[in-house]
Amino acid sequence: MIRDLHNVRLRPPEAAAAPLTDEEERRFRAVLFSELGNEIADHGSARFPAYTPEDRRRLVDVAHRLTAHWGQQVFVEAEDLTRLRLYLARYEERPQALPTRT
Repeated sequence: MIRDLHNVRLRPPEAAAAPLTDEEERRFRAVLFSELGNEIADHGSARFPAYTPEDRRRLVDVAHRLTAHWGQQVFVEAEDLTRLRLYLARYEERPQALPTRT
């Protein structure tokens, strides 16, 4: 059986998702503040994907809010093109020494 589709249009491939409303943005940042804050408090650091410049701005803002809330610096570091790491100073990953040969 063949079905005809009426009024169906393809979306252009460059069409981007609509930006968040102010209320959605506020709620999303509150969730990030809570979830990433708990992760950092438990483990000293947290990793989160950041695919767009807006994602990165959000995470930097969350780090600033956590810094103000805790009274200690929360640092932000890009791990690669798609992920940021938020961490406390005492949990900064130090380069590991090369193994010595015996």
